[in-house]
Amino acid sequence: MPENSPAQHHVAIVGGGFGGLFAAQALGRSGYDVTLLDKRNFHTFQPLLYQVASGMLTTGDVCVPHRVLLRRHKNVRCLMSTAVDVDPARRVLIHEHGELGYDTLIVATGVKHHYFGNDHWAENAPGLKTVEHALRMRREIFYAFERAEMESDPEARRRWLTFVVVGGGPTGVELAGAIGELAHRTMVGDFRRIDSREARIHLVEGADRILPGYPPSLSRRAERMLSELGVTVHTQTMVADVAEDHVVMRGPETSERLDAETVLWAAGVRASAFGEILAARTDAELDRGGRVRVEPDLSLPGRPDIFVIGDLARCRDGKGREVPGLAPAAIQQGEYVARLLKRRARGRDTRPFVYTDKGTMAVIGRNRAVADLNWFKISGFGAWLLWIFVHIYALIGGERRLRVLTQWIWKYFTRRTGDRLITGRPPKTKRLLKERGIDHAA
Repeated sequence: MPENSPAQHHVAIVGGGFGGLFAAQALGRSGYDVTLLDKRNFHTFQPLLYQVASGMLTTGDVCVPHRVLLRRHKNVRCLMSTAVDVDPARRVLIHEHGELGYDTLIVATGVKHHYFGNDHWAENAPGLKTVEHALRMRREIFYAFERAEMESDPEARRRWLTFVVVGGGPTGVELAGAIGELAHRTMVGDFRRIDSREARIHLVEGADRILPGYPPSLSRRAERMLSELGVTVHTQTMVADVAEDHVVMRGPETSERLDAETVLWAAGVRASAFGEILAARTDAELDRGGRVRVEPDLSLPGRPDIFVIGDLARCRDGKGREVPGLAPAAIQQGEYVARLLKRRARGRDTRPFVYTDKGTMAVIGRNRAVADLNWFKISGFGAWLLWIFVHIYALIGGERRLRVLTQWIWKYFTRRTGDRLITGRPPKTKRLLKERGIDHAA
């Protein structure tokens, strides 16, 4: 029996996002002993998190337990724990509840928000990477309208109805468009003292255009679509400061202060902390964003037993192309490593990873989207329909696909957003109580 035969081979996977989950699924029923370790017990469909933040979908629509997804793969075990260290010499992964030995380690811990050295901004500018972040955003967005309804001071009301989205990539564009759709279409007539259409949404991007990774023609089209939803786009503009009730923006020649109670962050990401731990233990190289540089077969240099995939990996594929940090790339990488291990077990040669780029798309609102599919570009209603079908197909599980499609159809014809619940502690409670001379809630 070969040295790395599945019958005696344990594969540990850290991270249950797209890369880790699809690697585990591809290794199901393979004969390998597989353990998927993640700090959460569920997988999140991140491309639709902004719809949770804007009330279009619920958490159950975009999240599903790992155990449910992997229940048919009896050789795959799921552990809910956080990886804290690794000992490559002993081939041991250390997590918060113990140790886990491995023969092959696949690291897919993803990325976190990057505030470019201003981590204190996170308190006033939440990002959107997890379902917890989406719920916080939902709370802040809808609470802002509720507070505006209670305000008699025009300046304070204007501040509550001002939203700033930092970052003009797909996430920022989709988030700004969703808020614009809420304010200018969905919630019109729901309030008595305010008109939701008075909301001002600002999208701030440091590059010379939004969606800088898209063709310029689609960027211009997206900006026009956002304008139709009441979104003001600021390009070549950086955020210089984020406070509780305002943002300072700095352009090429001037600075501007925007009074706003709600600031949402979609500007940058940095690799997870476990990437730094892995680099320290293996002498792997990190790039400026903290991503781990890997070989074309996604393994660490000189360590064929450790693979890094997904957003955490910095690599060029077999054709010399830089692999983007996108969900389709992570899925392909997870499936590739699973195939590579199976080929190794059979004593066959392995080939470098080659990324298949199927294009990118961003939705801006009802009937509005842009899509760059490499061989052709499309925008407007056609792109919006295409976006719907692509994301319905990409959702995991037939029940979830049917539920989300049904909700989208219902909300399309009724123009209603179902999940506007404000749960948890309202934002800025301490400050608001202090302004009224109250030290604590009754």
